[in-house]
Amino acid sequence: MHIEQITLLGHKDHGKSTLIGSLLMSTGSSTEERVNDAKKTSKKLGRRFEPAYILDAFSEEREGGLTIDTARAQIKYKNKAFEFIDVPGHEELIKNMLSGAAYAKTAVLVISADMDEGIMAQTKRHVFIAKMLGIEHFIIAVNKMDAVQYDQNRFYSIKSEIEPYLDSIGLHKQKVNFVPISAYKSENLVSKSENMSWYRGKPLMDLLATCYNKNGANDNYVRAIIQGTIDTKNGVAYTAKMLSGKIEVGSKVKVLPANKNVVIKSLYVNGRVAKSATKEENIAIDMAADTGNINGNMRGSIISNSNRTKAARMVSVMMFFVKPIKNKVELRFNGNAVEGTVRIDKVLDTTTGTVKDDVKMPLELDAGECVIRLKDKVALEEFSSFRELGRFVFYSGNEFSGIGIVEKAIG
Repeated sequence: MHIEQITLLGHKDHGKSTLIGSLLMSTGSSTEERVNDAKKTSKKLGRRFEPAYILDAFSEEREGGLTIDTARAQIKYKNKAFEFIDVPGHEELIKNMLSGAAYAKTAVLVISADMDEGIMAQTKRHVFIAKMLGIEHFIIAVNKMDAVQYDQNRFYSIKSEIEPYLDSIGLHKQKVNFVPISAYKSENLVSKSENMSWYRGKPLMDLLATCYNKNGANDNYVRAIIQGTIDTKNGVAYTAKMLSGKIEVGSKVKVLPANKNVVIKSLYVNGRVAKSATKEENIAIDMAADTGNINGNMRGSIISNSNRTKAARMVSVMMFFVKPIKNKVELRFNGNAVEGTVRIDKVLDTTTGTVKDDVKMPLELDAGECVIRLKDKVALEEFSSFRELGRFVFYSGNEFSGIGIVEKAIG
């Protein structure tokens, strides 16, 4: 069964962990043992029962009321499987949020309806990052509706407040659904809430099932990333991870950035001789080049039959900065590190989606439209065509400084 990844976003204390805990119980996806353990923990801490304790794995998370690291929970609903990725909502752990959201296509953004909470700067920033990372569908769950007596005006006020921001970052309305919920009381999660009869839409899990049906598969071009070499009875073979498509013995493909046309002579899948391999399989291959050879360190090289895969030394990118940088950075593409010089053309405020006038260098948690000149050519694609080959992380002064996506290979 295919498992659809769902990233959970939102400001700290707005109820993400409680939501997953309630979903685990409401869908019967949690064991009775875990529920009882959560009840015992609540009693031990002198608190009312908290569904979040079903999810949180560490005692310091339970005592502090925060989710410290990326946590995952699998939920089955109507013959579909979802993996919810609960990522930290506070700025100090933005790196964890980036890694947690990297592979999902759908995000649930949790916003508290409590009058003392609502839309925060971090709320908007999480949407910006998620969209940048390629999230295709957003469900905005307005939580804690029980705290405002299920007031529909509060729900529509939050909806009206955030919609202009979604517009400003290019998030189309047809990609966004809104649902009022009470995570703690499990209302509007798997069934309609009588307390919110004014809401005519679907409950949260049915909305997710709709997004699940819309998410399409990747194209059928062959793409594989070379990871190393192994010795076989026929000599040295290259190990690789299939990213897309189907590769066969006799396939004619290209190795980039070396720009070598090759033919697949032999193929192994999980250590066994095979005739073909498909997406997500680990392979080993013996390749014959049409001219010259392909010796040397090939780690991070891409095997492809798509003309979208490029060998580029200069790229136009969007970058998100965890820390300010100088003009030289180290980029990490496909397991390889390469130095690059950054030219920043525009600095964006991630809480408004607008350009910062008269600002030349990005501050912490800003984004930027940039051009990077790389020291060596790198195999990549535009993020819009194949996101696995269109994103990177970057370091400045040996410190993790942010992530980026390739908007265009310039040359």
